Order: sequence, then structure tokens, then C-alpha cells
Amino acid sequence: MAATGGTRAVVAALAANLGIAVAKFAGFLITSSSAMLAESVHSAADSVNQALLLLGGRRSRRPATPEHPFGYARERYFWSFVVALVLFILGSAFALFEGIDKLRHPHEMSGLSWAIGILVFAIALESWSFRTAVVESNHLRGDATWGHFVRHTKHPELPVVLLEDLGALIGLVVALVAVTMAEVTGEPRWDGAGTVVIGLLLGVIALVLAREMKSLLIGEAADPDDRRAIVEAIESAPATRRIIHLRTQHLGPDEILVAVKVLFDGSLDIAGVAAAIDDIEARVRAVVPAARPMYVEPALEQPPAG
Repeated sequence: MAATGGTRAVVAALAANLGIAVAKFAGFLITSSSAMLAESVHSAADSVNQALLLLGGRRSRRPATPEHPFGYARERYFWSFVVALVLFILGSAFALFEGIDKLRHPHEMSGLSWAIGILVFAIALESWSFRTAVVESNHLRGDATWGHFVRHTKHPELPVVLLEDLGALIGLVVALVAVTMAEVTGEPRWDGAGTVVIGLLLGVIALVLAREMKSLLIGEAADPDDRRAIVEAIESAPATRRIIHLRTQHLGPDEILVAVKVLFDGSLDIAGVAAAIDDIEARVRAVVPAARPMYVEPALEQPPAG
């Protein structure tokens, strides 16, 4: 993941969230706002998440071993799944607990001007992080909608950072509205209600991320464009008569396992079949470089009877 758009987005998010977490916690100490405390924990959890994503990227680059012959590329999927769990447990569950407690046992807030200033500062930093994630995602997204990109991209860091930053921005606006309403109306339960909304928002994002990362962990096929290119490359080989079956699976964002059974020209001898297999592998990798592990099973066309 080094030097990629995913790394830049994660590093930007980590830098932003560390600064935001410190500012929010200072705001909580000044105002005693549960929404500020929930947002502090949210930013701290996001910082942990970005560190886990960087750890996953680093560990995924380890070379293959006899125990793991296809390498460790799926570490990126595993740690992204862990991020979803951290977001749910540390972010969503804590915010819901704090919000419900504040609704049941409201207490007065102070220092509204500090809270507003800190939240505006946090919105500015989070917007910078979110913009970085959007710019880097656009290099991969192409013409796809954002919903399609989040659901189908094989690069887990970008949808994680995108959804985290989007959730953080919405949460900051909710916190800003909550503390303002609590001050204007004199009703501290507004602060508790805003905290509950933040908790529900984080829970939804965590569930979406967990579902997508689970799918990648289980193993997803190559996307339709790559699969189409693989089929066309195999069928363009002179010795190919037809594809009997084809299976693909992402071992990581940039590595696709390809297993195919091909019906070859029945006139080929052993050397000819070996050459035909080499030709197919070269053709496939020329159009889909990520198709590195390839297994081609030959079947020979039977000559017509009589």
C-alpha cells in the first residue's frame, strides 16, 4: 500500500483525527458536553482505525511462505474488518451509552463559545481529510457512482476512510447543532439527543463497513471488466476452442487468482499444449496485470468420428 492513494488518504485522516481528538477532549473538559465527549471518543477511535489500516498495509507486503503460499495481501481486508468493529464498539456503543445517560440525567453545560470554536476547527480539519480521500478515490472510481464504488472496490482503505470522514463531518454538524440548541433553549437534553444521533450514525457506518469487508475476506471474484478482459484474452489465443469454466478470486486488492479449464485444438501434442498454456497466461497478464497466480487446465478437442 506504500505510496498509493490509499496510504495518502489514511495518513491525512490520521493527522486530522489526532488533532481533532485533542481539541474535542479539551472542549469536553471546558463544556461538560456529552456530544463533545462522544465526538472525542469518535476521533480517538478513528485515529486507532487509521493506525490499524497502516499496519494492515505494512503486513500485507510480507513475502509468501510455505504456510501462506499466496502471501498476506488479505491482511488489508482483515484489518479493515477490525476497523469496523472498533468503530462500532468504541464509537457507536460509547456514544449511545453517553447520550442515553445524558437524557436520563441532564446537567448544565458551559463555555458554548469554546465548543463552537473547537467544532468549527474540527470541521475544517475533517473536511481536508475528506477531500483527500475523495481525490484519491476518484483515481479508482472512474465513472462509477459513489455507492457502487464503496460496495465494489477491492481497495478497502479508501471506502473505510471515506465513510469515516463522512460520518465524522455529519457527527460534527450534529454536535454543533446539539450544543447550540442546549444553550439557546436552556434544555441540556438537546446535548444528549445529539449524542444518541451520533451513536446511531456511527453504528450504521460500522455495519456497512463490516458487511463489505466480510465479503472481501470471504473472497470476491474479479470485477466484470477484468473478468471480461480475461475471457477475451483466453478466447483470442489461436489454440483455444472454448472456455469450459473460469474461476477468479481476489487474493488482495492488486492480486487476482485465475483458474480456468480450456478446450484446446485436439491436434496439439504435449509441447504444443504447454506452449498454448504459456501463450494464454501471457495474453491474460498483458490485459490484467493483477492476474498473477494462474492455473490453466487443458482439455483436448476430440477429433470427429470416422
